This record gives sequence, structure tokens and C-alpha cells, in this order.
Amino acid sequence: MSIGNSSAEDRPSVGRALKKARVDAGLSVDEVSATTRVRAPIVYAIEEDDYSRCGGDVYSRGHVRSLARAAGLSTETADELVAQYDAEHGGRPEPTSAAPLFDAERVKPESRRPNWTAAMVAAIVAVVGFVGFTLFSGGEEGGKSASPQASPSITGNSGGTTKGPEPSEPADDAEPDPTESPIAAAPEDRVTVKVVATEGSSWVSVEDRTGRRLHEGLLEDGQSETFMDKDQISLVLGNGGAIELFVNGKKVERTTGPGQVERLTYTKGDPEQG
Repeated sequence: MSIGNSSAEDRPSVGRALKKARVDAGLSVDEVSATTRVRAPIVYAIEEDDYSRCGGDVYSRGHVRSLARAAGLSTETADELVAQYDAEHGGRPEPTSAAPLFDAERVKPESRRPNWTAAMVAAIVAVVGFVGFTLFSGGEEGGKSASPQASPSITGNSGGTTKGPEPSEPADDAEPDPTESPIAAAPEDRVTVKVVATEGSSWVSVEDRTGRRLHEGLLEDGQSETFMDKDQISLVLGNGGAIELFVNGKKVERTTGPGQVERLTYTKGDPEQG
């Protein structure tokens, strides 16, 4: 089949020429689609001269050539159909220069993925080195501290050598009474109140001379709190029988029973109860 000798009026469109060639060859659209890998809906559209689904002139020209060859048309006829398509669609597209493409590929930076394997190996080596250094240093220090020190010797007039006195063991310091230490440190120019929960828990509220609240909450059994102000400390104890009070360095003796609420105020001149 050749369309080169036909006049422009008698010449069929590219799509009609491809459809006629396919029908004459006894091929279905699906068979042509399987041979050319052009999807069947696009084959139907091209045969109706609809190239909107091809994706541009370059793909359209390629599809026309492929469909022509699949229908058994000669290379010359396929070229004529492509030239006819170019004439009907504004001419052959300009070829893309190879130099800009090459430059773009050359300038385009290569994205590199981080080398996680090398990073992990470096981290493991660093950890092993640190552990080894720590163990080595600890072993040296332990060896030095384990070596006994020679006791000093004293040379007498007779030329003999006598050992110096053995170092005496330090006497165990008696542990300070936890209720006495903070009391002994109470300053004389302030009022100091220590609250100790000894017989259970109690709700405790504490204010200074201006009414500013210093503390409010539950004091658990065994817990203690110390409060200080220049002039005055006021307390509300929800369970007064569970609380021991130390005011300005002295324990305050009270007869409050369990569960009784107490309201107390102390100044620098106490431990007289306010």
C-alpha cells in the first residue's frame, strides 16, 4: 500500500489509512495492541484521528509508525504516514540537542545515600575502644590502690630498726539525731519550726507573718518539713496527735489526741505555744 501518489483530496487521513491497513491484514485492535504494546483505547483513538491520548507529538509519531508496521505496511509507507501526520499537525518537531542534555547530566549532582554501615562500624569501634581504655585505666588504679603501703621505720641509737606505730582505726562517729541537727542550726534572729509526722499522716498548712502560704498538703508518716520566718509561723494540723513540733531548737510538748485539729502560732520568743 502506498499513499504517495494520491492527491491531498483523495488521500485518507492517517487514522483511516491505519485502520484500513489493519482490517486488510485481518488483525483485531487487541492483536495490534499486543504486538505494538500500544494500549487498545489509544489504537482506537488514533484510528479516529484523535491523538490527545498519546502524550505529545513525539509519542504520536512513534505510535503511527508502530501501527503501520504492525499492519504489514512497508517502511516507506510508514514514513509517508508519519510525514502526513507532521504536515497535518504543524510540521516535524525540532530534534533535541544532545549537548544540553549531556551538560545537564554532567552538572546534575549525584545524590548519595548515607553510608550507615560505615557509620555503625565506626561507632562500634569507638565504643569498644572506650570500654577497653576504661577497663585498662581501672585495672591500673586498682593495682595501685591494692598495693600495701610500707609502714615507716625508725632507726634507734643501737642501729636497729623498729616499726612505727600502727595507724589507729578512726572511731565511728555517732550518727546525729535527725531531730537535733536542724534544731541546733536554728538561727536566733528567726523563728524556726520543724514538723515531724511520727504517729501517722497529717494534713499540714503553714503561713508566714504576712499570711503567705509556705506549705499545704499531706505529710506522710516518717516525713518532716522545716519552716522559717523573721517574725512568725502559723500552722494548721489536721491530725495534731500524729505530729511532733520543734520550735527554735526545742521540742514542744503537747497533749493533742489523734485526729484533733490544731491551730498554732510561734514567734522568735517561743517555744511557748501561741
